[in-house]
Amino acid sequence: MTINVDSFPPVRIPEEAEALRPQVKAFIAQQLMHMPPHRRARTWAGFDADFSRALAAQGWVGLTMPKEYGGAGLDAFSRFVLVEELLAAGAPVAAHWIGDRQSAPLLLHYGTEAQREFFLPRICRGELFFCIGMSEPNSGSDLASVRTRAEKVDGGWKVNGQKIWTTYAHKSHYMIALVRTSGTSEDRQAGLSQFLIDLSLPGVTVNPIKLGTGDTDFNEVFFEDVILPEDALVGTEGNGWAQVNAELAFERSGPERIYSSLVLLDLWSRSLKDDHDAGDLERLGLLVSRLAPLRNMSIAMTGLLVQGKSPVTEAALFKDMGTEVEQAIPADIADALGARLDRTPDPELMRTLAYLMQLNHVFSLRGGTREILRGMIARGLGLR
Repeated sequence: MTINVDSFPPVRIPEEAEALRPQVKAFIAQQLMHMPPHRRARTWAGFDADFSRALAAQGWVGLTMPKEYGGAGLDAFSRFVLVEELLAAGAPVAAHWIGDRQSAPLLLHYGTEAQREFFLPRICRGELFFCIGMSEPNSGSDLASVRTRAEKVDGGWKVNGQKIWTTYAHKSHYMIALVRTSGTSEDRQAGLSQFLIDLSLPGVTVNPIKLGTGDTDFNEVFFEDVILPEDALVGTEGNGWAQVNAELAFERSGPERIYSSLVLLDLWSRSLKDDHDAGDLERLGLLVSRLAPLRNMSIAMTGLLVQGKSPVTEAALFKDMGTEVEQAIPADIADALGARLDRTPDPELMRTLAYLMQLNHVFSLRGGTREILRGMIARGLGLR
C-alpha cells in the first residue's frame, strides 16, 4: 500500500448535504447565545445532556442511522456538515458524541437485530449515552495488549479487569468494551471481542480522573466479577480487533481531529481586525493554510465512508497530522500575544487561551497516541 493524493480522492460536499448548514447554524446560534468562548472551547469535550437531547429532537443525533431505527437516513456528508458547524461554534456535544459517532454505526454493522432495535432508537433520541472501553493501565493505545477478560459462564459472561482514560464513563449509560475472551495479552490481536456493558451493573466502579484544568472528563473503570447476559457480545467472538479498527476509522477521520482549537482561532482572528501587525497576519495565514488541506482530507475520507470503505491507515495519518495543528494553534497564538507587549489582550481571549494551553497536550493522546498511529501508518505502508 502507498499513501498519496489518490488515497484522499478529491470530493465536494453534495448540495443536499450543504442545504443542512443554514438550519444548523440557526439552531446553534439560538442554543449557544449566552455561552462564552472559554466554555465553548471545550466543544466535543463539553458534556450537556440537555443540548444533546435538543439536538436529537431536531433529528440530528443518529443522522446516518436508517429511519426504521429512529435515524434520519442521511449519508456521512450530511453528518460532516452537522459536525463541522457544531465544532466550529464550540457546541457541547460530548453527551451523545460517542454513541452517534461510533457505537451506533458499530451496532448497525455488527450488532444483532435485537441489539439494533433496542439501542439505536434510544441513541437517536438522546436517551442513552455511550463511552469507549479500550485503553488499559500499562497498555495505553496498544489495544492488542489488553488484559481485561470475559469468561463464559452459565447464561452469559463474567468480566474482570480495568479500563482507563475512559471519556465520560461517569455520565454514560453503556460502554462498548474491547476485552479478551481467549488466550493472553501475548497473543496480541487474537482472542479479542467486544461487549456491551451496562455501567449500572453490580461490580462496575467508575472513578473520575481530575485533569489540570479541573475537568473530570476521563475516568478509570473497574470490573469485578461483572455478569453480562449472553447477548452482550457485539459481533463475533474473537473478531474484536477487526471490529474495533473499523470503529476507530470513524473516530479518527472526522473534523473533530482538526477543530478542537477553532473557537480560539476564531476569537483571536476577530481581535486582529483593528489591531494587528505583519507577524500576526503571517501566523494566521500559516495556520489557516495548514487547516485547509486537512479539511479536504477529512471530506475525502467521508467520501470513502459513503462508499462503504474503512480508511484505517488514512485515518491514522489524518489524526496524527490534525492533532499536530490543533496543538500548534494555542501555542502560536500565545507566541503572537507575547510578541506584542504594547497591547492588552481581551480577557475572554486570554481565558480561552489559558484553558486550551492546559489541555492541548491531550489532543495527541486521545484516539491513539502519535507513536501508535505512526506504527499503524508504517504497517499500512508495508514498512514494518
